[in-house]
Amino acid sequence: MKRVREHRDALLRRLPAIQIAVAAAFVAVVGSYWFVQVVQGDYYRELAENNRLKEIPVEAARGLIFDRHSRLLVENVPSYNLLLEASRSSDVARSLEFAAGILGRSESELAEVVERNRSPVPFRPVLMAEDLTLSEVAKFSASTLEHPEFEIDVRHLRLYRFGRIAAHALGHLGQVSEADLKRPESPYRAGDLVGKSGVEQSYDLELKGRDGERVVIVDSRGRLLEEHDEKPAVVGDDLALALSVELQQEAAHYFEGKTGAAVVLDPRTGKVLALLSSPSYDPNLFSRRLDQEAWRQLVEDPRHPLQNRSIQNVYPPGSVFKIVMAIAGLSEKVVAPHHRVFCPGSAKIYNRRFRCWKRGGHGWMDLRSALRESCDVYFYNLGKKLGIDPIARYSRLLGLGRPSGVDIAGEKSGLVPDAQWSLERRGTPWYPGETISVAIGQGPVLVTPMQMASAMATVANGGFRITPRLVDSQAPPEIESLPLDPAVLEFVRGALWAVVNEQGTGARARVPGLDVAGKTGTAQVIRQTTWIESEDLPAAQRDHAWFVSFAPVDDPRLVVVVFVEHGGKGSASAAPLAKQLYEIYFRDTLDLRRPA
Repeated sequence: MKRVREHRDALLRRLPAIQIAVAAAFVAVVGSYWFVQVVQGDYYRELAENNRLKEIPVEAARGLIFDRHSRLLVENVPSYNLLLEASRSSDVARSLEFAAGILGRSESELAEVVERNRSPVPFRPVLMAEDLTLSEVAKFSASTLEHPEFEIDVRHLRLYRFGRIAAHALGHLGQVSEADLKRPESPYRAGDLVGKSGVEQSYDLELKGRDGERVVIVDSRGRLLEEHDEKPAVVGDDLALALSVELQQEAAHYFEGKTGAAVVLDPRTGKVLALLSSPSYDPNLFSRRLDQEAWRQLVEDPRHPLQNRSIQNVYPPGSVFKIVMAIAGLSEKVVAPHHRVFCPGSAKIYNRRFRCWKRGGHGWMDLRSALRESCDVYFYNLGKKLGIDPIARYSRLLGLGRPSGVDIAGEKSGLVPDAQWSLERRGTPWYPGETISVAIGQGPVLVTPMQMASAMATVANGGFRITPRLVDSQAPPEIESLPLDPAVLEFVRGALWAVVNEQGTGARARVPGLDVAGKTGTAQVIRQTTWIESEDLPAAQRDHAWFVSFAPVDDPRLVVVVFVEHGGKGSASAAPLAKQLYEIYFRDTLDLRRPA
């Protein structure tokens, strides 16, 4: 018992020391946790945040764009950019000195570029220079061991092979907008280049492909340690258009120095074979960084080259509107083909005198001859009989006053007035005298060249509304059958053939061996009460020139619409281009001969 008691006493004597040791250890552990969590908390939080995987996007090449014959219209070309990753440099000043020697630029200039383009993310390289020459690329690549901080980044730049001639159809690229970035499930990232107009915009998602990414490991300071993984980019889909390079080039050549638009389409399918707006611009300007001065010159150009006049500008249709009048008059049975009106050169209607374009008058005119000679007096009388509401109804039936649905953005609706429109928009009733002006395509009626092309397609194909399409899709065309009398359309087609082939106003569009049908139009810019030749007026006051047409009459395969701003008479300014376009399109299928 004594031995046990002595052992217990010894143990009790050592217990305070053990308690002190345990307490000290506990204090040390708690102190360590406090030091790590509180004193060094920010440091370790930074390590936890930054010592991890980072993703670097890899740009996908956009799809290529071809014409109807598989000729390349838009492609991608490599552009070599110089990147600097400062964290890999032991001496940034020395790195700038080395780069300045190759690029032929000052160190201070490069230092400003680095500062201006510096990313808030440490591991992300800084863009130092764009569009390096192959010689410069070779020099930087050869110095990789001595200067690992430099990297050559290959970007894809859009190249529009034919420059200005198809700019409005193809469109151009620009940086993604804030609105696009904020859209739900937006596929875009800040800085992405996206289509801003034309088919580049309409088919952007198909063309852009899917970006890839490089996954890298970075340290706590954001410095790249190693490559971890790579997800390759997926190239965008290619796009085949219905456009014909030959037709587009011919139209562009004709419009040099002129302002206006031309539309060529297939009335059976709606495929657009040519779409030209003049003046144009070079879409290649937007492939690189567009400086402020170049942008200012584009937007302040009084000729407005960025506007697509084929769909975005509206004009009075002038005498081409007489096609609508003829269809409305026959369909409503207010006039018969043999009904005649005498044209002495003017007509007094509603106590106001309206003049005909032909000062001496046309004499007796039936509907066919009135269309052939474009007699204003005949259609003044027809307008009086019809009234504005039936005119508006048939205009809209033929596609006027509404977008055609072509697959590029920005299309205007134009304007087809009626009595209800007058009350709602002007707050006044429609006056019968206003109908007389509308009957020859003047007054408040406004159309686009694309709308006139769509209307002519309906006349040509026997009463079917087609939706114009730039993309050469294999899907069935969008076609709507309209409630139009085939006999009426057949008569109008015959009268339009006479316009071109029986010494009518469209004789300059006549093509030997091809039955072209068409209608000229001269739309006044200012009101004229006397007979003044358009060429005698100041340029800004001269009449607009129209020619709308299709061929062949018995089996229409092509619609051609030409509009020349302030071009004067449609017979002289617009019809000749239509003739050239028909000759080009049909030269391989018909025995066509250019006159000597």
